[in-house]
Amino acid sequence: MLDINLLRRDLDAVVANLERRKTPQPFLDVERFKSLEAERKRIQTQTEELQARRNALSKQIGQLKSKGQDASAVMAEVGGVGDALKAGAEGLEALQAELQTMLMSIPNLVHDSVPVGADESANVEVRRWGTPRSFDFTPKDHVDIGAPLGLDFDTGARLSGSRFTFLRGPAARLHRALAQFMLDTQTLEHGYTECYTPYIVNREILEGTGQLPKFEQDLYQVRSGDPAVDVGIGALLPAQYLIPTSEVTLTNTVREQILDAAALPIKLTAHSPCFRSEAGSAGRDTRGMIRQHQFDKVEMVQIVHPEHSDAALEQMVGHAEAILKKLELPYRVVLLSSGDMGFGSTKTYDLEVWLPAQDTYREISSCSNCDAFQARRMQARFRPLVNGQPGKPELVHTLNGSGLAVGRALVAVLENHQQADGSVRVPAALRPFLGGAEVLR
Repeated sequence: MLDINLLRRDLDAVVANLERRKTPQPFLDVERFKSLEAERKRIQTQTEELQARRNALSKQIGQLKSKGQDASAVMAEVGGVGDALKAGAEGLEALQAELQTMLMSIPNLVHDSVPVGADESANVEVRRWGTPRSFDFTPKDHVDIGAPLGLDFDTGARLSGSRFTFLRGPAARLHRALAQFMLDTQTLEHGYTECYTPYIVNREILEGTGQLPKFEQDLYQVRSGDPAVDVGIGALLPAQYLIPTSEVTLTNTVREQILDAAALPIKLTAHSPCFRSEAGSAGRDTRGMIRQHQFDKVEMVQIVHPEHSDAALEQMVGHAEAILKKLELPYRVVLLSSGDMGFGSTKTYDLEVWLPAQDTYREISSCSNCDAFQARRMQARFRPLVNGQPGKPELVHTLNGSGLAVGRALVAVLENHQQADGSVRVPAALRPFLGGAEVLR
């Protein structure tokens, strides 16, 4: 969420920045915002005047009573002033609620270093690593390679519908090994603390990281009845949601807290399933595991001092790159354009892994700096030291990134390390997590 004082100080600059996102519909109704601000100022000015009038009248009542004179008329006027103050407070509360709703729908501002463009065509390639392999046979895609290894799309569809996958045997073991390998690398080599988080969260938690209210259609909602309340079918409890990523739970661990400056940076990681309805992706990536309603991911989250978030983003990208290098997977790093970035991000890098069957690079990690956008929603702050003394609390900066998407890593390993006989060579770094196996058959 943006700082409303920023809009009040320089609304034109905020609007100009938001226009860099190149979205057809405006994020901010400027005229409505101006109208609400004018009304807020009017009510606040009126409130100050009424409070001053009430104070003066109260003083007058005291003077009249000290002289033994009738103060009933003045007291009646005080009552009227009180009624006006109450009406003003109610009006201000409703106005503030509308302003808050408006703020919740505005995306983060775009970092100055982000290329301006409407979509992915304006993304900028930063670097590449590795050379795509030249095959002396016709390479298969992961669906065909994985079927004999236990990649079972038919059973997944029978159990849950399209975009669900059932893994068994070597495929399931490879999936587990990849997650374990990623967690060990992020914790033992990169300094993240491993966490295990709930998979169901309350609405305000998703509001804190920016998934709600804007992206409700992409979430899976969970409702349950309270059997302790006998109303026929049970009382509906407040809506809860399956997490779309453990970024949500990891980032919200600092919700409504004031941290010591010495506690920063906080680096957290977790392996969890992610649940996404993919409401806007009908017809895209229908074959295989690229786009699923349920998939696993090892997430990285950093909570940092505002002065360090730009450097932390570059570091986090390196942490994701390290996984791909160890898995011997060619990839490229791409800086996303203003029109291709996520709602809460001020700057995002995507890591795209090479997939031979598609003859192209596909996203396997996205690393974003959200600066104070999420922290303001969560009221996550730290207390800086000023001349050796605790200062006024400030908002932390939050960052998140995939380290990596497990299913897409499995796809990349199958396709890049396939052999002519249908087996798959296991990268050396992954072998300890597969009992030393060098080949999957």
